[in-house]
Amino acid sequence: MMGNPVVHFEIGSAVAERSRSFYSSLFGWSVQTDSHGYGVVATGSDVGIGGGIMQTPPGVPPWVTVYVGVDDVEKSLARAEELGGHRIMGPTPVGEVGEMAMFSDPDGNPIGLFREA
Repeated sequence: MMGNPVVHFEIGSAVAERSRSFYSSLFGWSVQTDSHGYGVVATGSDVGIGGGIMQTPPGVPPWVTVYVGVDDVEKSLARAEELGGHRIMGPTPVGEVGEMAMFSDPDGNPIGLFREA
């Protein structure tokens, strides 16, 4: 991989269906919920990236984040920790698609990492 592009965005919502409806109405996005309850967003544009809208787990506050494409998720997590970030989760397989993880930067912002299979 050349560089590390932003490859996906995600909105974690306290009421996922409300957020899916809100963003669909506001921006004209198409949101298709998969078998795991994850709302896959198609923006309808060939510019920019797609994303997802999901229900936050119990006790987890809502978030908005981006996922950065990396060659090695674990190595990137370890480097984030060396630089003052904190591991939130992962690495975790994403079916046949790849592998993901999340960390928080020194200000507490959640950032995702993604390696395509």
